[in-house]
Amino acid sequence: MIETLTIRDYALIDSLDVDFQPGLTVLTGQTGAGKSIVIGALSLVLGERADTESIRTGAAKAVAELRVRIPVDAELARLLDLAEVERDQVLILRREVRETGSRAFINDTPVTVGVLKQVGDRLVDLHGQHDHQLLLHEDEHRRVVDGLPEVAPHAAAYRSAWDEWSGSKRALEELVHRESDWRQKLELWRFQLTELEGARLDAEEMEALEMEMRLLDAAEELDQRAGLLVALGTEADVNADDLLTRMEAALQDLAAIDAGFMPFSEEFTAARISIREAVRHAERYRAGIEFNPKRLEQLRTRQAELRRLEKKYASTLAELVAWQEELRREIALADNLDLEREVRQEAVRAAAARLEAAGQDLDRSRAAAGRPLADALVAALADMGIGHATFIVDVGKRAQPADFGVSDVRFLLSTNRGETPKPLARTASGGEISRVMLALKSVLAREQRLPVMIFDEIDTGISGAVAEKVGRTMRELASGCQIIAITHQPQIASQAHHHIVVEKAEHEGRTLTRLRPLDADGHIREVAVLMSGETVTEAALTSARQLIGRATAR
Repeated sequence: MIETLTIRDYALIDSLDVDFQPGLTVLTGQTGAGKSIVIGALSLVLGERADTESIRTGAAKAVAELRVRIPVDAELARLLDLAEVERDQVLILRREVRETGSRAFINDTPVTVGVLKQVGDRLVDLHGQHDHQLLLHEDEHRRVVDGLPEVAPHAAAYRSAWDEWSGSKRALEELVHRESDWRQKLELWRFQLTELEGARLDAEEMEALEMEMRLLDAAEELDQRAGLLVALGTEADVNADDLLTRMEAALQDLAAIDAGFMPFSEEFTAARISIREAVRHAERYRAGIEFNPKRLEQLRTRQAELRRLEKKYASTLAELVAWQEELRREIALADNLDLEREVRQEAVRAAAARLEAAGQDLDRSRAAAGRPLADALVAALADMGIGHATFIVDVGKRAQPADFGVSDVRFLLSTNRGETPKPLARTASGGEISRVMLALKSVLAREQRLPVMIFDEIDTGISGAVAEKVGRTMRELASGCQIIAITHQPQIASQAHHHIVVEKAEHEGRTLTRLRPLDADGHIREVAVLMSGETVTEAALTSARQLIGRATAR
């Protein structure tokens, strides 16, 4: 359940902390008081689109935070683990909106808005003012049915089969589309491959060529420099090796008398050894220097050939090696087009067969789940004043399969005895659509064990006794999950376990939105206000007490 909603600098709200309790909580208030602002902040922290215009004037950022206590189920645990969020019985969802964008957090761990929305969808079902209109679109009917636990695995299996069939079909179409192009280019490809293979390409050859050419180009200078080092080191009448040896002996004699010379003697000995090794290396190096103008010319010729190929194909040597491999694959495929076409055609046929079987399984599961869903909806509608409803979940074959199945799903409704059920969009009034949506929500809440449900003015188009029945349904639903509802109907407000009034206030010349929890007397008075307006009569108070009494007596 939601424990606390915190809002900072959002629209007309400067600072707001509101605690929620189990059961049914209603929010009421005059039009324009800010009820939609509260719903907007809730939507924001549940991952909906952020609007920088919602930042309160003069503030650097808007913040909405939701503290939710809930047992972590397997899917929620998976989402949190993937986002590297520490799991706990309490989840704190936070969204910050600045002019430059928004940031999302779960338990103080930064997450993407997509992850925040996925987690939010597992915690809270938020029904906006116009969401009931979704039922006028038959795509929503299918989504409702496919979301049922007994249908969802079949829907997922069908979607997987559809993706496999679509992928194999695209692969075949690509082959057919490219076939004529391949045949036209095959001769050119063969010529290019012959040329590249004849060049015996190596991706690292250019670097090796350039290094060897530098050495051959500098052979004479290298020999001179190495020879000078050898001569100065060991061959001259006065050479470094003799001088260093005599100096080393002098240092050793000094160190024998005065230990203060010992470190210098040791370092000098090491230096002399290093110099001697450098001279010996120069001797060996001279012996290996190659004076080979012919080899140098060969290398230059090879370099020119490689550069010609690079220029011709506008590619580096490494890219040419990769292109050579690509040519081999393309030519091999072109040489075996008939066989490859048969392989891909067979893949399409096999995928189509699996798709058909998955579609039939999905159809059967939809039809099987549709009957108890329809029965449950009829019972729920009866509790809300539609006593002679007939509801049918119609699963009808499509002319062509689609990514969602081989059938369409439609909700058919009749609200009068003897009338043939017709598509929902053609038969239901605004008030009936609201009640059908609430009935669906109540059935799905029991099926899916939704922890929190929020209704923003689901009472559209209803009043009087019907509104009281709708409120009663919401109160009963709240025995299994937390319900938060914004309403203008006294009959619905009277059913609340907890009542919060949304108000506007003036502070230092600015308009602010405030939420004020009501006690029992305040609850009665606010229900009376909804019945009679700002001027509350004793008769209205009496009627409010009666309404509330009927709710609490059940």
